[in-house]
Amino acid sequence: MREHAAPQRTPDRLKDRPTWLLGQAAARASALLAAGFAEHGNGLRGYHYRLLVALEQWGPESQADLGRDTGIDRSDVTAALSDLEGLGLVAREIDPAHRRRKIVSITAAGSATLRELDTVLDGIQEELLAPLSAAQQKQFVEIMRRLNGH
Repeated sequence: MREHAAPQRTPDRLKDRPTWLLGQAAARASALLAAGFAEHGNGLRGYHYRLLVALEQWGPESQADLGRDTGIDRSDVTAALSDLEGLGLVAREIDPAHRRRKIVSITAAGSATLRELDTVLDGIQEELLAPLSAAQQKQFVEIMRRLNGH
């Protein structure tokens, strides 16, 4: 049985449950992200962005460490890095100290693409949080951080 993006009616037992509301908000956020990345082109998705952000912030890293640090499965990291490498956004080189390990770094084109994606994401955040005042948006982010253990 297939679930639809947003039900027309929500049963009373669900409509005020935080788990339901968070799930609905997450589904809306995911749809906005997918649409925003699709409009940007290049076939990039959220996990590509996560890898680029990590590489820019933390610098060159082994594929295995990059996967652990970003919470992306090792096989998915390999596939995503292949996508990024094919677009010239990252470079992978064999680690001279450990010949079986590859070190990944972001390229200048990757940094430029990351800045473009930041703009896309800024617009998505604005759209997602538009129903809230600026003070409520800050409060919402703080509440979400606490719920996520940060």
